[in-house]
Amino acid sequence: MQNNQNIKVAVDAVVFGYHNNALYVLLVQQKYGVYKDQWVLPGGLVHNGETLTNAVHRELQEEAGININYLEQLYTFGDDVERDKRNQVISVSYFALVNPDNLKLSAATDAQDVKWQNINNIPKLPFDHNLIIDTAFKRIKAKLHYQPIGFDLLPKKFPFSDLEHLYATILEQEIDRRNFRKKILSFGFIKKCNEKQKNGSGRPAQLYTFDPNKYKALEKNGMHFEIKFA
Repeated sequence: MQNNQNIKVAVDAVVFGYHNNALYVLLVQQKYGVYKDQWVLPGGLVHNGETLTNAVHRELQEEAGININYLEQLYTFGDDVERDKRNQVISVSYFALVNPDNLKLSAATDAQDVKWQNINNIPKLPFDHNLIIDTAFKRIKAKLHYQPIGFDLLPKKFPFSDLEHLYATILEQEIDRRNFRKKILSFGFIKKCNEKQKNGSGRPAQLYTFDPNKYKALEKNGMHFEIKFA
C-alpha cells in the first residue's frame, strides 16, 4: 500500500525561570508567517538528519540566544491534527528549570523578541502551547515529591527561606515550614555555609548551599518527599 504521509516533527521547549519568589516561562515573539508578532514557546521543525535533542538546543540558541545544559523530555503532542494551521505537525516537548540571572536573552532568526512571562499571566498562545505549559507545570509539581529541585534555580548560596519560597511558589500553597526544614535537611543535599546574609537591620540569615554529589545522586535515584501544607 502506498503511503503518502506528510507529517512534520517539531520540538518545543518550556523553560521555567525562578526570580524574586515568582515562576516565569520563556516566550519568543514570532518574526514571520501566519503567527507573526504572536508570542509562543521556543521551538521549530526538526531538520533532516537531526536528533530531537540537537533540534531543541538549536532552537533555543537561534530564537533566544541561550544554551541550557539539561532539558528533560516532557510529552509528545499530536492528537489534535489541526494544532498547526500550516501542516500536520507532531511536537516533542521538553522542559527545563533555570535561574534567569544566569542567562542573557537575545532574539534571533525567526524570533523578533524574547521575554520571561510570569506563569500566572500567560496569554492565549498559538498552537497548543498553553496546554504544553500546563503539562510541564504539572510535571515539575510532581517532581517535588520524588526529586530535589533548586540546584539550577537558586544562587550558589542562599538563605533557607528562599528554598521554602521556591517550593511554595511551584506548589501554589503555603507549606508547613518546620516540617519542610526537618525533612529537607534529612536528605543531606543541603549544607550550611560558614557565612550569613545581612538583611537590613534584621538578624543575619544563615546561608546554605547544595552538595552537588548528594544532589545528583538523589536526582538520579529519586526520593520520597511528602510535603505538608500550612
